[in-house]
Amino acid sequence: MTIGIWVLGDQLWQGQAALQSRAEQAENTPVILIESLGWVRLRPYHKQKLVLVWSAMRHFAAELREAGWPVTYETAEDFESPLVGWIEANGITELRVMTPGDRPFLHLIQSLNLPCDLNLLPNNHFLWQDGDFAAWAKGRKNLLLEYFYREGRQRFGVLMEGKQPVGGAWNFDKDNRKPPKGKLNPPAPLEFEPDAMTREVMQQVRELDCPTYGELEPFRWGVGRSHALQVLDHFIATRLPTFGPYQDAMVTGEDTMWHALLSPYLNLGLLRPLEVIHAAERAYHEQALSLSSVEGFIRQVLGWREYMYGLYHHVEADYAQRNWFQHTQPLPAFFWDSTQTDMNCLRQTLRQVERTGYAHHIQRLMILANFSLIAGFSPQEVENWFHAAFIDAYDWVMQTNVIGMGLFADGGILASKPYAASANYVNKMSDYCKGCRYDPKQRTGKNACPFNFFYWDFLDRHRAQLKSQGRINLILANLDKMPPEELQAIRQHAKDWHEQHSYLV
Repeated sequence: MTIGIWVLGDQLWQGQAALQSRAEQAENTPVILIESLGWVRLRPYHKQKLVLVWSAMRHFAAELREAGWPVTYETAEDFESPLVGWIEANGITELRVMTPGDRPFLHLIQSLNLPCDLNLLPNNHFLWQDGDFAAWAKGRKNLLLEYFYREGRQRFGVLMEGKQPVGGAWNFDKDNRKPPKGKLNPPAPLEFEPDAMTREVMQQVRELDCPTYGELEPFRWGVGRSHALQVLDHFIATRLPTFGPYQDAMVTGEDTMWHALLSPYLNLGLLRPLEVIHAAERAYHEQALSLSSVEGFIRQVLGWREYMYGLYHHVEADYAQRNWFQHTQPLPAFFWDSTQTDMNCLRQTLRQVERTGYAHHIQRLMILANFSLIAGFSPQEVENWFHAAFIDAYDWVMQTNVIGMGLFADGGILASKPYAASANYVNKMSDYCKGCRYDPKQRTGKNACPFNFFYWDFLDRHRAQLKSQGRINLILANLDKMPPEELQAIRQHAKDWHEQHSYLV
């Protein structure tokens, strides 16, 4: 029997299941990595995302060769053609692949017509293994993140004192919601200059004959394990100590604030979740860091990331098509070109994504997803944009994050209420409103902020459905106090906005 290993583009860790199972026979085990140009044409991906993935793959292939693995690296239109040729050339009888995190790619692999046996090995890039989430969810009526996170803390012994959480509480989120008052001085992120291999990939992306999104340069992301470890160390040393208080704040000209910038590397397999968690926990104990900052960060990795992955594989296959509110408005063109909106919060956030492929979680949730929700954009179009635009986006994280958390299109499987908010939230948690032509306090009139009239129009349109979400009934009661003529003006503003932006679709 001759075993061959196919390394997927988001599985770039030598301890991944397929490589680990053959590590003792590295010099005799052929390995292949494939760049598929056809896969890139599925959506207009951000140029920097393509550079990151392909450059990271090429650097990883070089590392494998240095470690003694016979590596084949192919760029082709599809996956099947180079796979079949490589299998036949090497006399491979069993192809080993670590199970992909994304359902569509798993289906693609299973549909390939290969001249050998296919052996899908367990995915070990997450802490909760196959079946663990289903076992946790069995019999539960409520699958909320908070309960899953607490189980994870206990299961992996993170920030625990015996059976109790360090500090006497599981969650210190209330301490991590400060608005950006006064002069803030976030530390600069760690950036890298592209090496020769990365510059070669950048040229390849320039020459692609398919639509892409965003700007290619400057490209400052790390592309290998050593870079990823440097970013982790830099975060622990310069950003984690003050990560918590302003993690929800948004400031013009500050793209990253105190955020970790680790998700691209975690999602490629260049970092392992437990090493990231342990690094933060170790810093807490050794440097006496703020518990609210450390717990808040660990919750993102041990809680949110693992939960999104587990829920993605737990829900039915039709989850991606859920549309609880039946929203069908098309995504406006300004999502692809930030110059086409005069709303400063949207323009600032979208411009940042164009430049870097990145926005932090509140920009994603409370600016982009929030506006998409209250304006009634198609959940599928919004999710497709998120998947294409963000450098850390994959199917497993964007389906639940956008369809569930951001747009409540799943009807409450993930969240206990819609994350809908008016301009008041944007004005409180950012400085965006200061540079905007719209007034964040006005709901009607020529200067009314679209966040305001869309928010109240959303509540009005979906009042019957929202009544079932108990946490929002107090807000719905305010609709009854609103003068009929004001509510009618709000409805008209919403209608006019969509008509005015229809030419921008």
